[in-house]
Amino acid sequence: MDHWGTVRELIEARRADRLAEVVRALDDEGRKEVAARLPALLKELRGRFDRWDDGLVAYAGVLRVAGAGALGGAAAVASWLYRRDFAPQWAGPDDDVDLVSAVLADRPAAWRADLAERLVLRMRVSDDRGTALALALLRETGVAPPPHDPLVAGWVNRRPSRLRNDPLLDHLLPRLFEAEGVGRVLQWESDPRAGWLGALLELAKADRAKREALAEGCVRRFLLGGTVNELRFFVRLHEALDPSPAESAAHARDYLRLLPASPGPVAELAMKRLRGCAGLPDARLTADDLAEAWESLLFRPERKLVRAGLAWLDRSVRHTPALAGLVAAPLARAFAADSAELQEKAVELALAHHDGMDEEGRATVREAIELLPSRLGRLAAEAFAGGSVAEAEPAFAPPPLPAAPERARLVAPPIESAEELGGLMREGTSSWQEWERVLAGFVTLTGRDRTGVAAELYSWLIEAHTWQYNAGTWEEPGQWLHGAARSLTATAPVRHAWRRLLPQESLAPPHRLLLHRAAEVLRAVEEDTLPPLLLATPTHSTGHVAAGELVRRLEVIEAAGARPLAADLQQALLRLPRTPDPEAAERAARLTSAAGAMLAAWTCPEVGIELEWTCGNAGGDHDWHDRSHHHTIGLVPTATATPTGLPLVDLMLGVAPHRAEAGHLAWWPSMLPSHREVAAAHLMPYVLRRVWNEVPVGPREARELARAEGPAGAAFSAVLARVLGDPKMPESVDVLLEVAARDELPAAALGRQAGLLMAAGQVRMTDLIAALDAAAARGGHAHVWEVAAAALPVLLPAPGERPRNGLTGFVTLAGTVAEWCGARGEIPEVRDMAARKGDSGLLRAVRRLHDQLAGGAGQKG
Repeated sequence: MDHWGTVRELIEARRADRLAEVVRALDDEGRKEVAARLPALLKELRGRFDRWDDGLVAYAGVLRVAGAGALGGAAAVASWLYRRDFAPQWAGPDDDVDLVSAVLADRPAAWRADLAERLVLRMRVSDDRGTALALALLRETGVAPPPHDPLVAGWVNRRPSRLRNDPLLDHLLPRLFEAEGVGRVLQWESDPRAGWLGALLELAKADRAKREALAEGCVRRFLLGGTVNELRFFVRLHEALDPSPAESAAHARDYLRLLPASPGPVAELAMKRLRGCAGLPDARLTADDLAEAWESLLFRPERKLVRAGLAWLDRSVRHTPALAGLVAAPLARAFAADSAELQEKAVELALAHHDGMDEEGRATVREAIELLPSRLGRLAAEAFAGGSVAEAEPAFAPPPLPAAPERARLVAPPIESAEELGGLMREGTSSWQEWERVLAGFVTLTGRDRTGVAAELYSWLIEAHTWQYNAGTWEEPGQWLHGAARSLTATAPVRHAWRRLLPQESLAPPHRLLLHRAAEVLRAVEEDTLPPLLLATPTHSTGHVAAGELVRRLEVIEAAGARPLAADLQQALLRLPRTPDPEAAERAARLTSAAGAMLAAWTCPEVGIELEWTCGNAGGDHDWHDRSHHHTIGLVPTATATPTGLPLVDLMLGVAPHRAEAGHLAWWPSMLPSHREVAAAHLMPYVLRRVWNEVPVGPREARELARAEGPAGAAFSAVLARVLGDPKMPESVDVLLEVAARDELPAAALGRQAGLLMAAGQVRMTDLIAALDAAAARGGHAHVWEVAAAALPVLLPAPGERPRNGLTGFVTLAGTVAEWCGARGEIPEVRDMAARKGDSGLLRAVRRLHDQLAGGAGQKG
């Protein structure tokens, strides 16, 4: 019987189900024949497809079935099943596990167990291609799985259906808390009714797994360490199990070990459990252990944990006054907190528990007084230094403002060869500097050696797809440059792409200018009207074009008898510095072309920018106090400028009030380097969060704006306030200090916009406090005070209104920086609130600030 002929025919027809039946029925001789012929067939099939084609993948299922049934040794089968050419990198999970398992079912149990172990040890990640088959074989054979972390991660990477009856449960459940990678797989699980979280809770409820064992496993996992993402699932599981205080007492010392250095959520969990069981005999926690716990918490960087640690310490001492003798060292730690609010609270507790400290404790506090700002230091010194304030005067003083980095540097030199240009075009561009350099290199080198550039680009383009010509529009500048290269090499499938592929719908003006500049290069290539060079290529890292260099470029174009490209000329004018260059102006007056006349007559336009906050249909700033999150919140800019008569220039100096299709936002400041506020106004529709986790404007844009020229007002302030209030953007503090060092910070506008952002819920107050606190500690205290002073009238609640979360901390920070810079002069809203009745923490902070400002009324610090 022709075994191989039948098998080959079924492989060619890709009949995997029928092939499985045939292979299972083969005798030993038939298996040997098929095994011997399979490599040659694989080579033949591979030769039918181009190396870029994935056609061989269509035969992967039948080839795997054939090899599983015909090859003899477990090692050979394992290698054959998971050959790289059977599944490319982008392939999904195997969908033929049932067929392969059926083919392998007749093999001896020991052989299948050997194969299962080999497949397990080949695994490297949780979604490895062999995971499903390995798990199936382990369940069928009942063999104990080898200790391999990716297997455990792969096990949990699948939905836990019928987990209670899973033969692997007893083997793998204990390793769930030890294996590397499990936490990353499960990190997004949060619903205790579904997924692994729900399944484990069901096991505990049915007593299939002990609650105590699961909770102990979580604690064991915490002690092994890991990142927040790796431990997130185990924190949720532990909290869902909710051990009682008596159960937590058994792990009290473990929780204590977790406090100093564990990720925040783990430390918070440990603190919560320790507080609950600290007084139980089984916890076996001594007074020194409590002091160690407090000291660990008060040394943490997370303000939430420090705040909770202070509260725990205070409650414990009030309940057991004898503990007051142990609080000196923890409170001294808190004197060094990076938050004025926390320092204030630590001093308050030190004063409250002063009488219960021994002399050694008081000495510890005295030594730490120098870490406090002066007002708090004086308060502490009066109690702990025997009234000798001068003797214990705090040594802390804010440092001077750091010098600003260089505003502008020269850009990279031009591209000098077709080979360099080809390499950069293949790699693509990711920044405006790279884009401008490649665009300029393409134009200049094409004018110098059109044939050579075409030859260099041809080999790349001939392998590239032309699908983009079927798109409705080209909305990326790189698509237009690619199209220009195709036109240059005569590989474009159509001509006149600019007539139908340039988007006609609403685009943000800077994005439209980008596309026009790229599209006109494509058109000039087709019509053979490329000038010898571009005008708008920046000479400096801010995006500016030096006036003298722009005149030289126009001189070259005039000498060649060419005409500059229209959008390129208009972008070049927008990139001229604000400061006139008399020598360049004199040379420009001698130019004879129309473009030369434009340059000679050009003066930097002045543009007025106004910014309005809108909230639903009401509009206006006064609506923020309702703190409603059901309205549409927007930042609407308007521009006032005298028209220049140049369409793209006028488009750029006006601003679109609403959000439009846009891209490359970080490039926009370089397109308006002499009009910082206009560039910021263009960014306004993209500053506020629109969808979950969308932060389209960040520190990169803010830094580019900071180094641009021109007035800085409400629009720039809104961008800077937004990034300062994002905890994921700590580098924004550097931007604030840089602008302040150049004496260009619009502090009052920044404070007002920051206040409106916080009032609108777009920025969390605690996050902005952290950023301003950091800026003040690095020398920006005077500027931070001006920011805070402008924000307070927006943030302070009207009578009867509930204060916003974090406002006490903001007022405390304001009081600290006001003291550092000796600020004087009443703020009416602060004065009025200080006169209200009550003794809340917020009112006390407001009164301290008012006392500071009124200390020398009429003088400004």
